[in-house]
Amino acid sequence: MEHCLLLPVFFPILAGVLLLLKRDFKERRSLLVYTGAVLVLGGAFAFFAVMVPADGVTLFYLTKEFPIFFELDTLGRFFSVTVTLVWVLAGFFSFEYMKHEKNEKRYYGVYLIVFGVLLGLDFAGNLITLYLFYELMTLTSLPLVLHTQSREAVMAGLRYLFFSFAGAYMALFGIYFICHFGTTLRFTAGGVIPAGALAEHKTLFLVVAFLMILGFGVKAGMFPLHAWLPAAHPVAPGPASAALSGVIVKGGVLAVIRVVYQMIGVDFLRGTWVQTVWMTLALITVFMGSMLAFGEPALKKRLAYSTVSQLSYILFGLSVMQGEAVTGALLHVAAHAFIKVALFLCAAAIIYRTGCTRVDELRGIGRGMPVTLWCYTIVSLGLIGIPPASGFVSKWLLASGSLASGIPVFSWLGPAVLLVSALLTAGYLLPVTMKGFFPGEGYDASRFTGKEPPLIMLVPLLVFAALTVLIGLLPNGLTDSLYTYAVHLLTLEV
Repeated sequence: MEHCLLLPVFFPILAGVLLLLKRDFKERRSLLVYTGAVLVLGGAFAFFAVMVPADGVTLFYLTKEFPIFFELDTLGRFFSVTVTLVWVLAGFFSFEYMKHEKNEKRYYGVYLIVFGVLLGLDFAGNLITLYLFYELMTLTSLPLVLHTQSREAVMAGLRYLFFSFAGAYMALFGIYFICHFGTTLRFTAGGVIPAGALAEHKTLFLVVAFLMILGFGVKAGMFPLHAWLPAAHPVAPGPASAALSGVIVKGGVLAVIRVVYQMIGVDFLRGTWVQTVWMTLALITVFMGSMLAFGEPALKKRLAYSTVSQLSYILFGLSVMQGEAVTGALLHVAAHAFIKVALFLCAAAIIYRTGCTRVDELRGIGRGMPVTLWCYTIVSLGLIGIPPASGFVSKWLLASGSLASGIPVFSWLGPAVLLVSALLTAGYLLPVTMKGFFPGEGYDASRFTGKEPPLIMLVPLLVFAALTVLIGLLPNGLTDSLYTYAVHLLTLEV
């Protein structure tokens, strides 16, 4: 059953490479059929791998000690399902959006390659494989940022590359020591470094842990290495912005979980300065990102700053190292992915149909694009954390887990910051809805008439809005599974 793990990874990558090498299609329809078929088949392979138990498979050896090894555990399954849903739906959305963009073939070729790389990251069975695909994720997603080839895009791409590599090198520093002292490179709950080695080299491993959290946290936009995100995401084409903000940034979250919970171990880090600094940086990022989003007039950049804030909800939950908080963090991975992709796709639909890029230009848009704005409103309520949307459940678990942790100051400071951030989130998202549906006097009703996007763009928005509500209404099955896994990561008794 080796193909079960290899097909989802390498089928989209090879299909994307072939697309880039192929001469231009005679008809645009053929390009879309090819891309759509690869997305559907790649998604089917990924779901099959998730559903069917399979042994791990070694692809090859970098050295005698470092195999490139694939294996699916609960965390990998959870992330790969999230990635697949987002990538396939955003891909079909782009079929209409990219109609008036240049270099479509290149865009779809790169898009397919990144799909496979992301699944490779999720399927990684050891630390070396994770790091390899983490670096590939940066390199292969860079063309999505550079796609328009404008000066702004090039500068944003360079910033993306610099920050990503800086973070990756911090992580690589830690990998050297884990490889030297660890008993295995496979992900193991509780960690792989013997207690004796941790005790003897405590200061060293605290520095290693901090550098790896900070390094992988770059991709998740954690302060102080967050500046690339609000620059890179808005300049990409709309569907690519959605994919970047929805799932590519989650690669940093996945890597942090693997390192903290399955390489070094929370028993070693709990109560240390590393945990304190990590919680502090996460809360600073939550508040700072919300404040910057609140004052940002450009719609896509406002959503990018929002991503900076919301990702650190996840990082804060992980830093608390408590069962409910970790469960809330994991649930927010999926909730935020679906919500933020929907928000960026709504912005893309608005820009595509009207050319409006600023929030103050959207007055009355609900009269001409009611379905789009309703989808925007539903997922906005989810991001704010209003029941019954999914964001309410994840943020409730984050806050209750923080309170139950008993950590001095942070046990109450965390929920307080999350509450303030939720109020700011309402302040930067809901004015679009209010002014869109209730423009007031002096509004030209004909301005947005007939601007609703076609069905191929509306269906992904409706699906993500439905998922946001569905997870919020029926959360128990998912949260129970995630809590069981969180307890496993924390090596506690259920």
